[in-house]
Amino acid sequence: MTTATLDAPAEVAGRPGPGATLSQIMSMAWRQMVRIKHNPFELVDLSLSPVMFLLLFVYVFGGQMAGSTSVYLQYVLGGLIAQNAIFLTMYTGTGINADLRKGVYDRFRSLPIARSAPLAGKIFADMFKQVWSIAIMLVLGLLMGFELRSLSGAVFATLVLVMFALAISWFSVLAGVLADSEEKVQIYAFVVIMPLTFTSDAFVRVETLPGPLEAWAEVNPVSHLARTMRGLLSEGPVAEPLLWTSVWAVALLAVTAPLAMRAYKKKMI
Repeated sequence: MTTATLDAPAEVAGRPGPGATLSQIMSMAWRQMVRIKHNPFELVDLSLSPVMFLLLFVYVFGGQMAGSTSVYLQYVLGGLIAQNAIFLTMYTGTGINADLRKGVYDRFRSLPIARSAPLAGKIFADMFKQVWSIAIMLVLGLLMGFELRSLSGAVFATLVLVMFALAISWFSVLAGVLADSEEKVQIYAFVVIMPLTFTSDAFVRVETLPGPLEAWAEVNPVSHLARTMRGLLSEGPVAEPLLWTSVWAVALLAVTAPLAMRAYKKKMI
């Protein structure tokens, strides 16, 4: 009599662990970065927009807002950097929407990678664009006469801005997944971003606003971010606005990231 032996069942691959997921996210981020090499015009676009905003706001509105362009530059640079960072997150949503419509993410679905890797990789790659844009605005501001508090303050301001941009990028991802065209992503983004930035103290002091707008500006996350940038780069308090900026970043991430992932999973079914 022969004894039949059964082979042990092969292990079923489960979800990637944290280390594997992080590696996959970085690989996806690098894939996005390589695209800039083949389309360098993206950096030109990212460079021209902040330059135009800074020059126009300081030299067109500076005299009216603060009595002199140099005084207004010290006030508005932090706000403009905050506004520009939030506007840049719109590119994340439009890029994801374009890739979804082209079937790029359908190919990713067949790979043994974490579901979050393609989306998170896109966001992390766009953080390079954020740093590039911040550097452009800071260098131009210094050439225009901006008095920087310290180099360490500039580095810390960049880290805070990247942290906040990472959080708010998930709203852009959500819009990119839900919309059926890039144009609609831009519409959704502008409907939220435009009022959010212009009803803050990024460009004007809140006490000059009408009563209801002043009350809203005091709790507006862009106001806290702009004040944090202003305090780190030039003058003003840092601790309180930094605390509220961190609270808003965590809250935005906690709400929008799960919604974006849920919408993405439904899209991939």
